[in-house]
Amino acid sequence: MSITVIKNGVLIDGKGKEPQKGMSVVIEGNKIKQVTALNDLVMPEDADIIDAEGKYILPGFIDTHVHMAMEMGGLEETILTPFSYRFYKSIHYMRRTLNAGITSVRDAGFSDLGMKKAVEDGLAAGPRMQLSINPLTITGGHGDNWNRSGVDTTLQTYTGMPDAICDGVEEVRKTVRKMLRAGAEVIKVHATGGVSSPTDHPEYTQFSQEELEVMVEEAAYRKGIRVMAHAQGAEGIKNAVRAGIHSIEHGIYIDDEAIELMRENDTFLVPTLLAPVSVLESAEGENSMASYAIEKSKEVIEVHKESIAKAHRAGVKIAMGTDAGVFAHGTNLRELGLLCDAGMTPMEVLTATTKTAAECLGWEKEVGTIEEGKLADVIMTDVDPLAEIRELEESERIVMVMKDGKIQKNLIR
Repeated sequence: MSITVIKNGVLIDGKGKEPQKGMSVVIEGNKIKQVTALNDLVMPEDADIIDAEGKYILPGFIDTHVHMAMEMGGLEETILTPFSYRFYKSIHYMRRTLNAGITSVRDAGFSDLGMKKAVEDGLAAGPRMQLSINPLTITGGHGDNWNRSGVDTTLQTYTGMPDAICDGVEEVRKTVRKMLRAGAEVIKVHATGGVSSPTDHPEYTQFSQEELEVMVEEAAYRKGIRVMAHAQGAEGIKNAVRAGIHSIEHGIYIDDEAIELMRENDTFLVPTLLAPVSVLESAEGENSMASYAIEKSKEVIEVHKESIAKAHRAGVKIAMGTDAGVFAHGTNLRELGLLCDAGMTPMEVLTATTKTAAECLGWEKEVGTIEEGKLADVIMTDVDPLAEIRELEESERIVMVMKDGKIQKNLIR
């Protein structure tokens, strides 16, 4: 079994502790065997050595909200591009994500079991994936991309991607079962309207309390399956939390009552602050965004930041997620600086994208921290992320990426 030693770096282990200088990590196969000070290291025979002097060693980052099968473009491109073409593009999205130091993701919609299997079997390089398949939505809600022109720009459904529009308790129940049959490891629901949908608004509430509860009930029949909710308006957030939903995505118009409910129910919040910011940037740079998405983004950016800041001050658990796919994959770590702008410290942000993110996915026993017995997802940076967290936005500052004990990127000279 192969042994790799990452020697003599500054360790930020993901647990929120102060950085430790002169640390080494011993990896055997795909597991972390030992974490030790350099002075206490007994060098294994025939080990591959990676010199980490002057570098920072961290757990592989985790993005809890991505869309690996898409990257939002103009209407004409969406309509005219052949169906299968997006799978080939996804190969590059996954590689860019990995190069950014993100070794695990929760896919919030449109990636199927074949993509996950291609990564697991080594046909494509990419992060470890937790799938939701297709997000549940109501007719005319966020996720129903029927436009008033009569053109439907919804991504195609097929055997591995069941139709997700459902109305009423029994349709909801059946649709959840279809997603589970297709390989969903988490159920995604649109509990409110959204920024990028043509016929609703982020504050509109979608699905009844009973419908949301049925989703949680059906998911619970499969051990370990949880529900994540796109929820932007306050009432939709509260409905989702009361229904027992595990994580709130976006949380734009969160209010005090919603925050208290989240604290009481130990609900995770996944901010995705970068999503509306990137919509406006795309509008300015490429003119590829629909006018309704631009206007709604302008409306929500500041209130979104204020809501996340308020939730953080109140002690709501925050897991880093970005909505990558709404913007270019591989630029995910811009979210870290935005979280700092919302009042989180750099260490809190790093913990949110490692330990807390792993807990959000239910993967805390395998990934999220650097400690003995965990999977060897390890990255290295050539910049102090606590002092210059925005430097991580540049992929070249992530100088080494190891996933599952295998080096995926190495820029160390």
